[in-house]
Amino acid sequence: MSHNPLRLLLDFDDRIQRDRDQDPGFLHRRDRRFALDCQQQGIRPDASAWLEQMARLSGPGNGQQAGKNIEQRWRRIQGGFVAVGAVFGILTMAGLLFYDGGQRINITALLAFVLLQLLLAAATTVQALVGWQPWGWLQRRLQKQRPGSTLIQLQPLLMARAAHTGGTAFASTGLLTLLALLVIQDLAFGWSTTLDTAAQGYHALVQAIATPWGWLWPAAVPSQDLVEATRFFRAAPASVVTPAAQWGQWWPFAVMLWLTWVLFPRLLLLCISHWLIRRKSNNLLRRHPGMQALAYRMETPTLETGNQHNDADDLPDTSTRARPVELSDVHHIICWAGAGEPELPQQLLGARTTVLRAGGRASLAEDDHVIVTLAGALAHKPAPTIVLVTRSWEPPTGELHDFLDHARGQWPANTRVQILPLAPNANQAPANHLIQPWLRFTERLPAGFADVALLPSIPDNPYQTGTGQP
Repeated sequence: MSHNPLRLLLDFDDRIQRDRDQDPGFLHRRDRRFALDCQQQGIRPDASAWLEQMARLSGPGNGQQAGKNIEQRWRRIQGGFVAVGAVFGILTMAGLLFYDGGQRINITALLAFVLLQLLLAAATTVQALVGWQPWGWLQRRLQKQRPGSTLIQLQPLLMARAAHTGGTAFASTGLLTLLALLVIQDLAFGWSTTLDTAAQGYHALVQAIATPWGWLWPAAVPSQDLVEATRFFRAAPASVVTPAAQWGQWWPFAVMLWLTWVLFPRLLLLCISHWLIRRKSNNLLRRHPGMQALAYRMETPTLETGNQHNDADDLPDTSTRARPVELSDVHHIICWAGAGEPELPQQLLGARTTVLRAGGRASLAEDDHVIVTLAGALAHKPAPTIVLVTRSWEPPTGELHDFLDHARGQWPANTRVQILPLAPNANQAPANHLIQPWLRFTERLPAGFADVALLPSIPDNPYQTGTGQP
């Protein structure tokens, strides 16, 4: 199991979400047994060791990799920022150093651009620290599924890290472009400004800017004579009285300016963003509600009730008080995460039946469109009912819970949702142990909002398992 704090947090959160469908008694016995085994082996029962145990219990090939998948998605996002930043770094530096032989490259413009980069880098870090998400629109486009509550708290820092990675690529390619142009071209630098600025004041400014490297490379600190000699005016070019060699003596200052005030700050802030992500991941894991519940289960002994069905081979009692209901007339159907493909049972489809698809490969915008569409269609109906078709062998997910919770706020108050779990084979009914998780799922929703429904048992029912022919 990875000890990366971010991966550990995401994997732990995913496992806790999946454990919500398990019986509390089963979870208590399982985690208490894990704690006792760790005590016997002299191992500290932390989150990493617990996840390794859960992976072993799941069997080969059944382990979830939620943290790895999320990290890979963010690596792709960072790769996109790197590619864009590298291209813009080349183009920007080429534009700043454009020289056709008849003008001077203005150091003042270069200073202003460096200041802009510093402000952007600082703003990126500040927005991550305060939790502001100016990149929210981009995150919604790049993420197909709604992030969980844990990931939402990390997204500002993750996006800041991606932005600093792109900024580092921008600064690196800009520096390489500057060095390349210095070699292949004879660049002429100077300084100019519309303001009434004396050469002495400008020299004091560049000396202050060059303070970090003045002791290391004195030649990269412009002298008073160089500043006075290389001021130029559009109306009267100074090249008439200034030796040609002096126009090129600014290049060490330009290189160190970019290296010190653009590249180094980005590298430093990138390292800080990595540290902030690790720190916040550790804090979120320590304060995670599931961690507190896990610690309680590991520390509290289990109580045997004397039930005769307590053999190790017996599965925990996962029955629920909820019962399936009879399917109502179908007018609006939502196929969740690809359920009903390639086709729905014929008895679900009527002349006025509307079929919409959400979840799975659908984007967040498409899910919102489904909710809004149904809100308009149900607005004037006295007792609106929606059938949500799912796959019985796939357990309920937090994404579906969030979808229904969001829809409940927009649909009419008396709307009822009937969840219809379909079996892998439409000619067979779902097994009872596949229906139980969906019944428990409806119990966690507001009372009266959702039920589990099954197709009625009629001779031509696709779920009918008898041998009679229609």
